[in-house]
Amino acid sequence: MNDDHARGQRDGLRLALALLAAEEAKWAALLGESRSWRTNREREVRHKALQVAQKRIQTLLNRMSPKGYDGLDHEVAAALEKAGL
Repeated sequence: MNDDHARGQRDGLRLALALLAAEEAKWAALLGESRSWRTNREREVRHKALQVAQKRIQTLLNRMSPKGYDGLDHEVAAALEKAGL
């Protein structure tokens, strides 16, 4: 696998992680807001599923990152900020 391809995969995982974080924040705000216990339970389950998905993607991203790599590239961080994520 060439370096550009690996970097593209890591960038895709970072974007997926940012999207999951935004979705999780949306559901976290809704926890316990409904009068229906079923709705609240479904929201709790969805929130937990998003947290698990984030953890799995973060683990995969850590495995794919080169040794000594300490986080997002400045270009990726700027693109995520520009996209509002």
